[in-house]
Amino acid sequence: MDPLRFVRLLALCACLWPTCTRGSVSDCCEGDVLLLLNASGSIKTYEFSRLQMFLSELLQPFLLGRGQVRVALVQVGTEPRLEFGLDTYATQSGLQGALMDMEQLCGDTNTEQALRLVQSLLSNDSQPEAPPRVLLWLTDGVGLGAVDGPMAELRRMGVSVLALSTGNGNYQLLKRVVTPPIETHLYFVDIDDINFIAKDLREAIIELIRAERLQVRDLRSSSAVLQWRPVLSGGLGNYGLHYKPDPSDGTAASISIGPGSKLTLPGDFSWAELTNLQPDTSYTAWLAPENNIRYMKTLSVSFRTLPERFGPATVMVSDSGPDGLRVSWSPVQPEQVQQYRVEYGEIPIGPVRNVTLPSNQSSALLTQLLPDTEYLITVTALHSSGHQRAMSVRGCTLEVLPLLADLKLTPVGRGSVQVDWRGQGAGLLGYWVSWKREDQPSSSSSSLFLPPHSLSTRLTELGRGSRVCVSPVYRSARGEGLCCTAHA
Repeated sequence: MDPLRFVRLLALCACLWPTCTRGSVSDCCEGDVLLLLNASGSIKTYEFSRLQMFLSELLQPFLLGRGQVRVALVQVGTEPRLEFGLDTYATQSGLQGALMDMEQLCGDTNTEQALRLVQSLLSNDSQPEAPPRVLLWLTDGVGLGAVDGPMAELRRMGVSVLALSTGNGNYQLLKRVVTPPIETHLYFVDIDDINFIAKDLREAIIELIRAERLQVRDLRSSSAVLQWRPVLSGGLGNYGLHYKPDPSDGTAASISIGPGSKLTLPGDFSWAELTNLQPDTSYTAWLAPENNIRYMKTLSVSFRTLPERFGPATVMVSDSGPDGLRVSWSPVQPEQVQQYRVEYGEIPIGPVRNVTLPSNQSSALLTQLLPDTEYLITVTALHSSGHQRAMSVRGCTLEVLPLLADLKLTPVGRGSVQVDWRGQGAGLLGYWVSWKREDQPSSSSSSLFLPPHSLSTRLTELGRGSRVCVSPVYRSARGEGLCCTAHA
């Protein structure tokens, strides 16, 4: 056996032992899982191996084959490659072996061409009626390319898009392309922690490929996203979506059902967002597939919108300085909020100060604070109804970093200089003294660290024209230093 594969299999068994002892997921699921795996040169060999083990754990519980779950994988590189198609593996042993035997493609991150390859794979699929389909995009966020167009085409084909990024960049792009709700369909995780999200991601996939039903996603106080399995072959026909408040709900008596209670949607749609709903109200929705070929049953779902909550929902601190910082909050809701109250005090204990601001203001500059001090800041929205909602955040001021003064170099012999300076300040840890010969650009620099009470030192064996620099070192940063040229 190849030594690399043997190591991977040992690591896989260690990671998956609890999972391997469980049975497969119940056979309620039917659908296609399309894996788009970034295997370009930006992915290190170790990271690629971790992704292989993660996919193995993620897919291990599924029953495979037509009428169950089919899996295909496309590697992203300079020339993307179809590693295996939807009908290649009908057993877990075959799929697991293929995952662990994959050789990384490397090269550039040509995601756009890889997505075209996925489209071609689906277009050539021989199934008479497309099952629910999920594209799981595994990326490090590097070099994603022009993917909005191809992703939009996949969504029009009824494909739900999920994304997992092991990097921190391109959040806005990934947010645009994934299928709502973002909270369960978009993941950012460190490569070493990737296995911790396997269960959540598997459950998100299961929700998308369950037996046919109308589902409520991303429920809010005034909106809801409804999602369903596409059942109109080739997008022929359309959907009639009806929704209205439940008459048995006491709040429904005061709600007039306007023209927005019925929507007609194209046959290639698989989700719709209902807007302008009433908070804390029960609704029922019906989805009727309509075409001239055959009758298809109407799906229905009931849900209750969330109670309306007024901000602040997010509070953050910025523009920190030694004696002040800025606190900001969102959303700003002047139509519901009368005013905002900002309270702040030192941690762990200190006098609490407060400031009251108008309802259209979203930030406040807090001044006359102590340097190098942590504060607890609370922003409270005072509503016209008399209710209040508060959110707190911690913020730290910066320490004061006094500057160095009066750097002086005095020759005291051939190749030696006396270095003197003035400096002081609370939190001072010491001084870095460094020097380098300017007449020899290729020579390396030398340095030494002196304790905070030192205000002078003698340097020997300096070359003519050596550059000498002294910088103060504080607990949180290195302060601005001074430099002089020695003429020893």
